[in-house]
Amino acid sequence: MAAENKKQNVPDDMPDWSAYRGVMIFVEQRAGHAKSVSWQLLGEGRKLADKLEVDLIALVIGHDVDNLAKDAIAYGADRVYIADAPELKDYRTRPYSRVALQVIREVKPEIVLFGATATGRDLAGAIATHLPTGLTADCTILDVEPHPSRLLLASRPAFSEKMLATILCKQYRPQMATARAGVFEAAPYDPTRQGEIHSVPSLMAEEEIDAQVLQFIEATERFDLEEAEIIVAGGRGLGGPDSFQLLQELADALGGVVGASRAAVDAGWIGHAHQVGQTGYTVRPKLYLAVGISGAVQHLVGMQNSDCILAINRDPDAPIFKVANFAIVGDLFKIVPALTEAIKAKRAAQSTASAQEPIPQEVVD
Repeated sequence: MAAENKKQNVPDDMPDWSAYRGVMIFVEQRAGHAKSVSWQLLGEGRKLADKLEVDLIALVIGHDVDNLAKDAIAYGADRVYIADAPELKDYRTRPYSRVALQVIREVKPEIVLFGATATGRDLAGAIATHLPTGLTADCTILDVEPHPSRLLLASRPAFSEKMLATILCKQYRPQMATARAGVFEAAPYDPTRQGEIHSVPSLMAEEEIDAQVLQFIEATERFDLEEAEIIVAGGRGLGGPDSFQLLQELADALGGVVGASRAAVDAGWIGHAHQVGQTGYTVRPKLYLAVGISGAVQHLVGMQNSDCILAINRDPDAPIFKVANFAIVGDLFKIVPALTEAIKAKRAAQSTASAQEPIPQEVVD
């Protein structure tokens, strides 16, 4: 066996993990609605599964979530394991981790991936501790080595975000990782795809669960950079915290949210919850407006996968222009207000035209 391992470039001390096959994705949901990172991971998981020539597996836990099992197949899963019970409606660590542990031990996937969300991090950590196995957190690149090693290459920022570290789990299975939202792209939704759906039981009765969820209270000024379709982000070129009001007005006119570069956050001009980049959020909006942002590589990796990038900067040689679809060179303090007013006027004209449009006779009748 040792001679065969050396011939195949496999360490002599690597255990036999041939019983573990498949790539599993945890589909995170709240109130029956999946987090977009779940579909993004299914898209990336499909690539990994195809390289390894194995099934892509989804794990759905919740209540009244049959629709998510079907959606998981439409987004690329071959098999779905679903635990649907009233006590699983809201996320709680113990009941969710017990179901997940049972499924993982029975199915034996070689790779298990979670979104790097509050829920995903909590659940992944609990599961990895009990299996036990390794867990790589906050990944931005995922790949696999082919047979015979079949190792997950889980890469994440390291050394103050200046380098990428690729972490391997050679001695344990499954190989586990959490991955940032917005990094990967979901596969096209295909309702014609066919797959297997397996029901699994809930393993804890409500009276056995110590924690209770009494109420979810949404923040009054809630925003979600990872889910936003339009982001207006500002950087050092804004000159100070007061200038972010200009961006807020533009974001409001567009129906978007405000983001920021690390330089603006480190200066104390705006909170970390707005930060886009390696040390902040990785985003994939339909429209990203970079205002007064030079384009440091740490920022670019957090937003370069946006569908459309519009950059506004005084410096014609700013690196941000290399990734922008549209560039405006000039004074942002003149351009942003003018852009805001033009958008407001366009919206007002559309609203007036819609109000004056006659009601079709069949509706009146």
